[in-house]
Amino acid sequence: MSEPAHIQFHEQQANLNARGEDVRRTFSEDLNSLYQLSFLLTRDHEKAERCFVVGIEHLVRGNRAFNQWAHAWSKRIVVENAIREVKPRPRVAHSYASAIVLPYGAQLSTPPGGHFELEAILALEDFERFVFVMSVLDHYSEQDCALFLDCSVLEILETRTRALEKLIDSLHITFVDNEVFMQGTK
Repeated sequence: MSEPAHIQFHEQQANLNARGEDVRRTFSEDLNSLYQLSFLLTRDHEKAERCFVVGIEHLVRGNRAFNQWAHAWSKRIVVENAIREVKPRPRVAHSYASAIVLPYGAQLSTPPGGHFELEAILALEDFERFVFVMSVLDHYSEQDCALFLDCSVLEILETRTRALEKLIDSLHITFVDNEVFMQGTK
C-alpha cells in the first residue's frame, strides 16, 4: 500500500471509530427516551425491546448514522421497527366529510399541565397511537407520518384529531367560556 493510501486508510478508520463513539454516546444519553418511544408505539415491553435492540444493532454496525444525525436516525429506526412489529392500520376508511381540525386545536396540543397520562396514550388503538406519538410527541410532519404508515395525509389528520379527542376526553376537561376546567380523573 502506498504512503498516501496508507494515510487515507488510517484517516477513514479514525473517522469510523469516531462515528461509532458518537453512536454509543447518543444511545447512552438517549437510551430512556428511545426505549420510551419504542414502548409508546408498541404498547408491549417485549416488542419494544426487540425494536429497540434492532435499532441499536443497526446503528452500531455503522449504517448511515452520520454524527450530527445519529439521534434522529436512531429514532427513525425505532419507528420503522415498531411499524414492522405492530403493523398499524386505520380501522375504517376515511370519510371526506369528517372534520379535520379539532376545535381549540392549537390550545389543546398539550393539556393543562403539559402532558397526557401514559395509560391514556396506551389505550389508543394501534394506528391512533402511532399517529399521535409520531405527529404530536415526536413532531413528524403529516407527510412523513403518511409515508411511514403507508396511508394518506387525510387519514393522518383525521386519526390525529380522533386520538386527541379521546385523550382530551380521558382528562375530563370542560370548556366554559373558553376557560378550561379539570374534573378529576377516571
